[in-house]
Amino acid sequence: MAEQDVAESVITDEMREAIGKESQPTTLDVEKTNCRMFARAVGHKDPIFYDEEHAKSKGHRSIVAPPGFFGTPAFQPGGGRGEGPPGRGYSIPYKRVLNGGTEYEYFDSVCAGDTLTSTTKISGFTERTGSIGPMLITERETTYTNQDGKVVARMLGTTIQY
Repeated sequence: MAEQDVAESVITDEMREAIGKESQPTTLDVEKTNCRMFARAVGHKDPIFYDEEHAKSKGHRSIVAPPGFFGTPAFQPGGGRGEGPPGRGYSIPYKRVLNGGTEYEYFDSVCAGDTLTSTTKISGFTERTGSIGPMLITERETTYTNQDGKVVARMLGTTIQY
C-alpha cells in the first residue's frame, strides 16, 4: 500500500491485533428435531437426516446433522450471550453487508446427540475497490470440536462490507 492509502485505511490497529485470536468457546447441542428441521428447510431428502433407524443401518450413530448444521447454542440461564464471533463492533464506515462465501471442511460426522464446541478467529482483513466502491473483506475460521475432543469440522467464511 502507498503511504496515502494507509492513512485512508478502515483497518485499525485494534482490528489487526484481533487477527488470529480465538473467541470464547460456544457450546452447541445437536438434537434430532433441529437436524430434521434444518434438513427440511434446505431441501434434503435423504432419510439419514430424518429416520434414526435408517441412519443407524447406514453406519451412523444417530440422525446425521445436515451439511452446514452444527447444532444450536446451549442456553445458559443468567449466563448472558457471551462475546460472540470476533470482528463485530468495530467502527466500520460501510453500512451494507454481503456473504462473500462459506466453505466447510469435514473431518468426521456430526450426529444427533453430539455436543460441539466452536471457536472462531479472524483470519484476515483485506480492502479492495470494486464496481460497488470501496469494500472491507473479513475472513473468519470457525473450528468445531465434538464431546470427545476431536475436531469434526472447520468453516471458512467471508464477509464483505461496502
